Amino acid sequence: MPIILNIDTATEHAGVCLSRGADILRLIETTEQKNHASFVQPAIAELAGSTGIALKDIDAVAVTAGPGSYTGLRVGLASAKGICYALQKPLILINTLETMAQAVIQETRLPVSDKPLRLCPMIDARRMEVFTALYDADLNELQPPHALVLDEGSFGALLETHGLLFSGNGSPKVRPLLSHPHAYFTGVQHTAAHLAARALIAYQSNRFADLAYSEPLYTKEFFDPRAS
Repeated sequence: MPIILNIDTATEHAGVCLSRGADILRLIETTEQKNHASFVQPAIAELAGSTGIALKDIDAVAVTAGPGSYTGLRVGLASAKGICYALQKPLILINTLETMAQAVIQETRLPVSDKPLRLCPMIDARRMEVFTALYDADLNELQPPHALVLDEGSFGALLETHGLLFSGNGSPKVRPLLSHPHAYFTGVQHTAAHLAARALIAYQSNRFADLAYSEPLYTKEFFDPRAS
């Protein structure tokens, strides 16, 4: 079974874990978003020390590649790339929203609906904007990650034909806008352990990223006020 180091710093809830196959050997988390950079390397060292698994013995490094916090994405990917480069290990990139949908599948009893169910994870992108995507109950991607400004018409047509299960820290924004009986909500929080579940599938399919040219999935343009 492959041993994978999993790094998730895409949102305010960050974590690292070591997994062997489908088993989580150790998970370390933090909710201090502004300290993700100072959290990651000590946490990885603690993982190695507490599990007795040296980094040279892992088989791959997986990281949530976005969308999410610009700074968090850069911290996670830079850490993953550095380890992969130094140890000549393959890099696995997993979409943050896919990881969030995995958490819903693993941790939530899916609602019984007379309509086909769709999973709609959301990441807060400030004001009334979110990053979101759409998945079926088998985690097949139906709509790719995109930025969406929410209003009262959001998801109206889709809710007539499907049940929608909203999750993530962006979902409270849409809740007051929807009173439809096919709209469901869950407060489940994803972790690096849910990243590990997606990373194992990618590893078994040899879906590895190009170490030199991989970039975070920002979803929308990064605004740099210095360029104004």
